[in-house]
Amino acid sequence: MAWHEFAPFASSNVAAARYDSEQLLLEVEFHNGSRYHYYDVPNYIAQAFEQADSKGQYLAAYIKGHYRYSRV
Repeated sequence: MAWHEFAPFASSNVAAARYDSEQLLLEVEFHNGSRYHYYDVPNYIAQAFEQADSKGQYLAAYIKGHYRYSRV
């Protein structure tokens, strides 16, 4: 895998995120320690998520419920 680590950011819900553009895999880690993989996430969605002012709001609006996921 060729992970792209998101630059550090401040969020009340999301602790960290990274993206593998070869596998279209977005990994999101939450402050409670849980991690999720979101599958088949297009590059433009991952880029918009990385640039979003509110990671939690973007995740809820454009990723959760739109892409398959599993807890890691």
